[in-house]
Amino acid sequence: MEKKNKMEMVLVEKLVPYVNNARTHSPAQIGKLRASIREYGFINPVIIDGKYGIIAGHGRVLAAQEEGLKEVPCVLVDYLTEAQKKAYILADNRMACDAGWDEEILRLEIEELQGMDFDVSLTGFREDEISDLFSFKEDGPDDPEGNNKEFDEEDFGDEEFEHECPRCGFRFNNAAES
Repeated sequence: MEKKNKMEMVLVEKLVPYVNNARTHSPAQIGKLRASIREYGFINPVIIDGKYGIIAGHGRVLAAQEEGLKEVPCVLVDYLTEAQKKAYILADNRMACDAGWDEEILRLEIEELQGMDFDVSLTGFREDEISDLFSFKEDGPDDPEGNNKEFDEEDFGDEEFEHECPRCGFRFNNAAES
């Protein structure tokens, strides 16, 4: 079966949120989405089923409602089974969490935007995150062990790690447990 998606503008009032959406949206995140919509427009379409049920884009729809938008771009995906829709709703949100950042490139991009007098808060990064990105902590008297050194996984040999950060994927062992 050939799977075709159809793009259309849909009235926001017709969109039906998925009742069991496990992803949450804080007021701060909705605020960022609203600022993004004001700056760039509504670029990333909502994914919907044949009954206007939201599969992906719940936060963007909330932001659009708060911004007073009457319609938003949607991609109609009417070929998924109920099981596939449920799974995709989870997968779409979870897979985004697995992405990381190349901090060197990120710093360069933020610096370029700052040089263009662009409001870098519109990138979604908080001021403290941007400050941390540009702060350099040298190993010194307060850190004689060199704990600020970045290591590649190869530096650890065949060591097994007990924990993994769900946000960035950094693997570690708890020193208190060792």
